[in-house]
Amino acid sequence: LKIGGDSGLTELGEQYALDLAKFAEERVCVDEETGQPKAARLWTSSLVRTVQTARHISHPKIKDPETGRDGWIQMDHRIYRNLDELYAGVCDGMTYEEIEQMYPEDFKRRNEDKFNYRYPRGESYLDILSRLDPLVMEMESYREPLLIVGHQAVLRLLYGYFTGKKREDCPRLSIPLNTVIKLTPRTYDCEEERICLS
Repeated sequence: LKIGGDSGLTELGEQYALDLAKFAEERVCVDEETGQPKAARLWTSSLVRTVQTARHISHPKIKDPETGRDGWIQMDHRIYRNLDELYAGVCDGMTYEEIEQMYPEDFKRRNEDKFNYRYPRGESYLDILSRLDPLVMEMESYREPLLIVGHQAVLRLLYGYFTGKKREDCPRLSIPLNTVIKLTPRTYDCEEERICLS
């Protein structure tokens, strides 16, 4: 498995994209109690695979049930470079086995401290944190559900932040593929639900 790059979706990825669109239409964009449409938001990274994953999600105009205003564009797709995957620098496009062979010291340092390790000419988890800061502030101002189609490192950090994990533990958090992790804010924490789609 190669890290990084900007590849398109595989056949399985395309199936997940279709499943995600159905999930968004049935579960994210509908009030569970009333069955009526509710305003919702959609963010992706700028990388091809996340944009392709979100492409089947519809964007009808609805009346915002909370404000009564017409013209809310449902799941209006916003693309943020801040959500792009951790950049692996000179190791981008390599397998972990290739990195271990070509850069054994770096491979060892990464295994010892995955959070602070920065790829040669690349990024660390700590670097990603700084680019996520403004987005987290924006997220916290929203009342509507927000669906984020993203990448492992970024999603680990966002998940860790909203569930109160130590940032050093984030690189080892489980973010399974083909799974929606629904976090519902409560007073002091988040209620979590994991929904496997494919």
